Amino acid sequence: MEEDYKIPTHVGIILDGNGRWAKEKGLIRSAGHKAGYEALRKLVRYINDKGVKVLSVYAFSTENFKRSEEEVSYLMNLFLKVFKKDLAEFNDNNVKVLFSGRKEPLADDVWEAMQEMEKTTENNTGLILNICLNYGGQAEIVDATKKIVDKVLNGEISKEEINEELFRQNLYKDLPPMDLMIRTSGEVRISNFMLYEIAYAEMYFPKTYFPDFDEKEFDIAIDVYNKRDRRFGGIKNK
Repeated sequence: MEEDYKIPTHVGIILDGNGRWAKEKGLIRSAGHKAGYEALRKLVRYINDKGVKVLSVYAFSTENFKRSEEEVSYLMNLFLKVFKKDLAEFNDNNVKVLFSGRKEPLADDVWEAMQEMEKTTENNTGLILNICLNYGGQAEIVDATKKIVDKVLNGEISKEEINEELFRQNLYKDLPPMDLMIRTSGEVRISNFMLYEIAYAEMYFPKTYFPDFDEKEFDIAIDVYNKRDRRFGGIKNK
């Protein structure tokens, strides 16, 4: 590997195309979601080995609750099942699991499983897997603003101390800025994903549906990232 070959610190993936993957194979949408999670499990292990520090995945948005009751119910049951089943695997692989998003209207058993994953893996030092569930980028900015206002009113900080870094620290999770944002399936949209964090992220939109986004596809994304001339306000990243 070339000396200047860079592995991004923080990668974000919008897990898109599960439903279309299933439809093209003559399967029901739930089969696509199941296949998508299996792809994610394999990818997490690979990305951990590659040296990425943070992986944020868009698993379920606040707007996804508008989908059919049947699909939402299936996804919530899938989350509950895999969070319990794969907790030991994440822990054994030194993966630290975090969740970003709002609690309401998640069911108590789903929320409790999420809290258990965070608690059990909190001391792990490998990849940070940030699962965005019941998440919206605009909601995150609103909630961070409320948190900061409360701190000002309580005298914890002054208004003059508020800056971009302090705001970032009051988002759902205090994570480094995103370096590379990937949206699978060929859709070229951000869809309200980590709006504050992606300010200077490179973006990559492969046509591959997420269930087929494997280790080889991830390596292609990293190759594309390395060919980009990253600039921050016009200044080339050295």
